[in-house]
Amino acid sequence: MAYVAPKIKWRKQKTYRNDVISTAKASGCVMQFWNCLLVGDELTMVSILDDDENDYLIDAIYDTSNIEEWKNFRFNYRGLRLWSLSYEQELTTPLHITAGRGFADCLRLLLQRGANVDLSPGGTTALHEACENCQPECVKLLLVHGANANAVSEDGLMPLHICTSPESLECAKYLLQYGAAINGRTIDEDDTPLHVAARNGLTDHTELYLRYGAAVDKQNNEGLTPLNAACSQRQEVQDLQIYFKVCQMLLGAGANVHTLDQDKHSPLHMACKNANPDIVDLLLANDACVNDMDYGGEAPMHNILKVVCFKVSHQPERIVRALLNHGSIRVWPGALPLVLKHCSESPHTIEVLLNAYSHLKVTDTWVESVSSEVYKQEHKEFYDSVFSLALTPRSLQHLARCKFRNFLEGRVHKVVPKLDLPTYIKNYLLLEYRGYIH
Repeated sequence: MAYVAPKIKWRKQKTYRNDVISTAKASGCVMQFWNCLLVGDELTMVSILDDDENDYLIDAIYDTSNIEEWKNFRFNYRGLRLWSLSYEQELTTPLHITAGRGFADCLRLLLQRGANVDLSPGGTTALHEACENCQPECVKLLLVHGANANAVSEDGLMPLHICTSPESLECAKYLLQYGAAINGRTIDEDDTPLHVAARNGLTDHTELYLRYGAAVDKQNNEGLTPLNAACSQRQEVQDLQIYFKVCQMLLGAGANVHTLDQDKHSPLHMACKNANPDIVDLLLANDACVNDMDYGGEAPMHNILKVVCFKVSHQPERIVRALLNHGSIRVWPGALPLVLKHCSESPHTIEVLLNAYSHLKVTDTWVESVSSEVYKQEHKEFYDSVFSLALTPRSLQHLARCKFRNFLEGRVHKVVPKLDLPTYIKNYLLLEYRGYIH
């Protein structure tokens, strides 16, 4: 596929506002009120607002930027003959400050005194701030006082799209109770809340959204469904089970395992790229196509072999074994030395892969492909068994296994478990690891 440049997000330059209070220049009662907001001093706030002359402070817009600092910064850039930066005000309100910091009592006071609940001078509402900072009590207060649960920020996000951490679950519950659109889309990426939850590995959010009827197969601008998004997210070892549970829920709700993104990547391609063996097993159990090619002509097997050296702790051998047992294409024999070079730190992966071939042409290139460090790190016995095949043919037992597997083709995983054979032989036919090649 031809290279597609990323979208440029054009933003209309904000108009400079003169009707705001600059915190850098504030003094007296105004400064005192501002400090009360920052620390949640409700009593002092009450004493200030009890004076009718100070009613304007309830919906006052504060500029927290410092123009003098910006001028110095801009001057320095000019001295270096670089581009000139435009000054942008950083605008906020008392509602934003108290909601974002979780000062529920102060927030309640402002709301009871008639604060504009949907004011958004800085591009977001107070409800966005409360959700972003995981303040469920403040979220509920704002919604009770009429906040728009579907307000769109200048970045095109609704409050539900900002619930991106496990701690924001209660916020999401309140939003849905007060009418948040379960399938609301972001403006730039066209993501739904379910996309956001799946991408961030939020199991509880995913379960919540599905219970509220979230569309499980909606595609965003890149062609990703929530399932694709979960599979494509980079995953560390500690994240594997979280994303597995998310995918399990999505598939249980009817997610399509065959949906391709704009680069023709299937969920299986992505799960292999991120080396999550449990998700790969799950997708294969739901009839994912093991030999689908992406735009680059690569199958899931190519994706896992590319990352073995980086993902040894993810048990990539499980993925290679599962793919082969489901009829995956094999690597061209001439490329095996290259695979050996990049995957040698995972002997189990090499063992499974080589056991899919009835004959191997082992040469000196194979020996040179395994670094001396890897060879000596408790893997000497295994690689000696591989290199010994340069002088001997594969064993009769292995050749019988290959013949049997070739006969079954992609049905190995279905047929072998049903055979009336000892477990040891079944495991052998399914390419179980033994620590040597014969």
